[in-house]
Amino acid sequence: MNITWTRKDLLEIYDLTAAEIELILDTAEEFKKVCQRNVKKVPALRGKTVVNFFVEPSTRTRISFELAEQRLSADIINMAGSSSSLTKGETLLDTIKNIEALQADIIVMRHSAPGAHEFIARHTKCGVVNAGDGAHGHPTQGLLDIFTIREKFGSLKGLNVSIIGDILHSRVARSNMWGLLKLGANVTFAGPATLCPREFEEVGVRVCHNLREALVGADVVNLLRIQHERQHCGFFPSTTEYNQFFGLNNDSLKWLKPHALVMHPGPINRDVELSSDIADGERSVILEQVSNGMAVRMAVLFLTAGVL
Repeated sequence: MNITWTRKDLLEIYDLTAAEIELILDTAEEFKKVCQRNVKKVPALRGKTVVNFFVEPSTRTRISFELAEQRLSADIINMAGSSSSLTKGETLLDTIKNIEALQADIIVMRHSAPGAHEFIARHTKCGVVNAGDGAHGHPTQGLLDIFTIREKFGSLKGLNVSIIGDILHSRVARSNMWGLLKLGANVTFAGPATLCPREFEEVGVRVCHNLREALVGADVVNLLRIQHERQHCGFFPSTTEYNQFFGLNNDSLKWLKPHALVMHPGPINRDVELSSDIADGERSVILEQVSNGMAVRMAVLFLTAGVL
């Protein structure tokens, strides 16, 4: 592909062209080969310093980024919001400016405020990688999901991808949506009406409030966790009722195509959004998503570091 990466930041998939997305995916393919070698390390980021600044909790994303940085031979600093001077009243911008003054090259940040990364990127020379901002976006999760789909099907063009669950509060749904649409997939959002607003139809997404309608004809189904931590009122009566109408189990699985993939960004609430036997079954690519995340994050770090 004849395209050069020119961005110091990865803020959201919405900002990227289809060609830039493909460049990240193609680069990730090469780094996945590195991850499968006996010696899983290259000197691509030797001499670069990456700061992982997670103001919100994380397991998969934080560990995946840290491993990706280690395999690229970067120097790594890990920071948590709870142990930073944010707890003493320091502003986010002052914190970032101090990190910049210590000659860090890239800041991988997770923050609860939507748009925090765009604000910081405008005010620092460091590269900024969005590891999740509120309910706004999670670009590397969207990219690793798309990478996993492309790996299985070869292309996303014309595929039917259904994303089911708490769409309203999901940064994963939004990042997946933009990437999938840009690469030619057909996207369906499904969930209770309170958690799946029809406003997404304005950008070309099919919205429905019926599980069977979402599953019939789908090539991929991506189940989302109910994000209770972002909900300040009841959006449905109970998790039992949610599971009854929108949980994927052996009864509803029959509505899927025989080759359809089952995905989940984690963490899984088993027997709420999907049953354990499906999460661990032959259709599931959930752990492959986790593995692919490392290659995708290596690609993102490598490309952004190249323009600093």
